Amino acid sequence: MSDTIEARLHDLMEAAAKSPSVSLEGKVGAFYKAFMNEGRLRQIGKAPIATEIETIKRAPDRATLTELMGRSKTDFYGSIYSLVTDVDFKDIGHYAVYIGQAGLGLPNRDYYLEPSFASQKSAYQAYIAQLLSLLGWKEANACAAAVVEFETRIAQVSWTKAEQRDLDKIYNPYRTLELDGLMPEFAWNAFLKGAGIATVGRVIVAEQSAFPKIAAIYQMTPLNVLKAWQAFTVADNAAFYMSEPFSAARFQFRNRILSGQPAESVRWKRAIHAVSGGDCDASGDHLDCFGNMGFAVGQLYTARYFPAETKANIEALVVNVKAAMRSRLERLDWMTPATRVQALGKLDTYQIKVGYPEHPRDFSGLKIREEDLLGDVRRAAEWDWRFKIARLQSPVDRADWTMTPQTNDAYNGSLRDIVFPAGILQPPLFDPAADPAINYGAIGAVIGHELSHGFDDEGRKLDAKGELRNWWTAQDAAEFTLRATKLAAQYSAYEPVPGAHINGELTLGENIADLGGLNVALEAYHRSLLGHSAPLLDGFTGDQRVFLGWAQAWRGKAREDYVRKQVVSDPHSPRAFRVIGPARNIDEWYAAFGVKQGDVYYLDPKQRVRIW
Repeated sequence: MSDTIEARLHDLMEAAAKSPSVSLEGKVGAFYKAFMNEGRLRQIGKAPIATEIETIKRAPDRATLTELMGRSKTDFYGSIYSLVTDVDFKDIGHYAVYIGQAGLGLPNRDYYLEPSFASQKSAYQAYIAQLLSLLGWKEANACAAAVVEFETRIAQVSWTKAEQRDLDKIYNPYRTLELDGLMPEFAWNAFLKGAGIATVGRVIVAEQSAFPKIAAIYQMTPLNVLKAWQAFTVADNAAFYMSEPFSAARFQFRNRILSGQPAESVRWKRAIHAVSGGDCDASGDHLDCFGNMGFAVGQLYTARYFPAETKANIEALVVNVKAAMRSRLERLDWMTPATRVQALGKLDTYQIKVGYPEHPRDFSGLKIREEDLLGDVRRAAEWDWRFKIARLQSPVDRADWTMTPQTNDAYNGSLRDIVFPAGILQPPLFDPAADPAINYGAIGAVIGHELSHGFDDEGRKLDAKGELRNWWTAQDAAEFTLRATKLAAQYSAYEPVPGAHINGELTLGENIADLGGLNVALEAYHRSLLGHSAPLLDGFTGDQRVFLGWAQAWRGKAREDYVRKQVVSDPHSPRAFRVIGPARNIDEWYAAFGVKQGDVYYLDPKQRVRIW
């Protein structure tokens, strides 16, 4: 699926490169040409980030460096605190600014603290020294060691990925004037000024107990170490777009060492990800390509590759899956009527968005120059951030999307919306000409998955308005927790590669959604038969084909190093267990394939987890 999208984007951008630069197509084409011009990048070397590096060197104090951290939304600077805007979970009609822990260059705190990742941590220090040397930074090796020590101290006080999933604990509103009292070691005014949000009067702090500890570490770290850390971070964030010495060093560490990727993607593939967004290096690693024209590319992509009949077909299937979800909620045997009414009310509020946004974004004010790649990245990042902060005082736009149409994924968002971009609506997940059982097992289960996210261990804490509040009876909340804990224990026992187990708590939300989604899809398929028996096709029953559709949807390849990284940093289970995990908890799977006691994944009926 991803290969198909990449080939389409390649054709699209090659054509766009021939369009006038003032048009939407021309801007996309100019961005693409800027990345493809290796000769110019080789000629200018480290010059594209010279201004940032010089600014860091001349910074007289921490307050100046703190302001540079605020610019991390619009430039290549790093920050020990992250910034995002999103719907306010306790005032859903408005947007809010959320601040979270940050500052780590490795994928997860475990990489700093667990002995099993010692070799990767050592390679990281060598990578830091390599980039600092390329910048001409004095005493690069000693500075690299100090930078790793600085980040290790941050890792020691940071929350785990599992702890970050508790919505109640990560919602801590503060007036911006109160931040200095909570963390006097950090110049919050300078940070917010650098981000262009100095006038925002209220923010929501995530990992509350970690914040003052990180600020204290920042205060006690020598200024020269902080400068070296910031200089490395700029180079690391920019390296993907720079000349071969920088980009090759980045690939060697972030793709080869951390993910096991043996060879770098061809340049045109890297170019389309740079322009289109998502993981710019197509490896799911570190860089999220923050300065891109993803939604502009989406307009071009859907105009060419997403016919209206596909949108209509998938919308009809969504209706049936949603009806199946409602039916399951209505007859759920462990939920009391008081909570059930609230759950059904929440289900009814969900918007299903298919293909592409109804209202395209306006890129007329964005300047793209084919001779200035890193400038294009900065300007695109600034355009996106200004778009987000400009609406902080406006009512929430429920028609908004946070995922581009060409993305091979789907999501359940904070707007009580479930989004299925055009990119995911292709075989093997969805084919209008395919056997309905396969479609229900594939895209139908993905739709059910996203619906179930509204009722997973995080989503269940948001009510029908999308507000963070407890709408459950104590009895139902306790029963849900009991069942969810049982599912988490199942997944924690899985060992996808030797010595690396799935983290059942980290992946709990996705695992609940997989289990719910497959259950809902199976029921939706049965409903679609309108009382008739399912046909036997190629020797397979209807139920078998639903399960096979789900299994086929998750086929993929991953190297062992990637899986080891995934199980400590990704809330999704490795692909094989997204198939095995839910199926063995569903009675119909046993009947469909004759699974019996003694088979590898047999579960006694009393041990099967039933949630949604």
